[in-house]
Amino acid sequence: MGAMLTAASHVAIARAADDAPSLDPNSVKSGRAIYAQHCAPCHGANAQGAPDWQKRDAQGELPAPPHDAEGHTWRHSDAMLHEMVAKGLRDPFNKTLRLTMPAFGDVLSPEQIRAVITYLKTLWTPEQRRFQSQESRNQPFPRMP
Repeated sequence: MGAMLTAASHVAIARAADDAPSLDPNSVKSGRAIYAQHCAPCHGANAQGAPDWQKRDAQGELPAPPHDAEGHTWRHSDAMLHEMVAKGLRDPFNKTLRLTMPAFGDVLSPEQIRAVITYLKTLWTPEQRRFQSQESRNQPFPRMP
């Protein structure tokens, strides 16, 4: 009986390790609404990115990338994603000096930025969410004030 319990507990632990991190449903719901208002105009209603997002435009800039499983957002830690949303981002390969993605730190609170990122995580595969969770272990969201 003891061996059976030990084997069952090992299976349960292995299954838990395979599961992607859980996400707060209230944060997801809030993040979806914030995304629709502030992010979808550039990144698409379904986070599919702008058309030809991998092709530079006439100014040498890349259009808004997708945030779903086809994109690369999941490769960044929570801290990095939070900073990109709050402070904006300039693609270093752009030929212009303007921000590729505008800063939203004066528009969205830290809690709202966190909610948007939490929503984006629902668009990724379990494997991508596990990878992103590992990336975030040493670079978590900034502390809330």
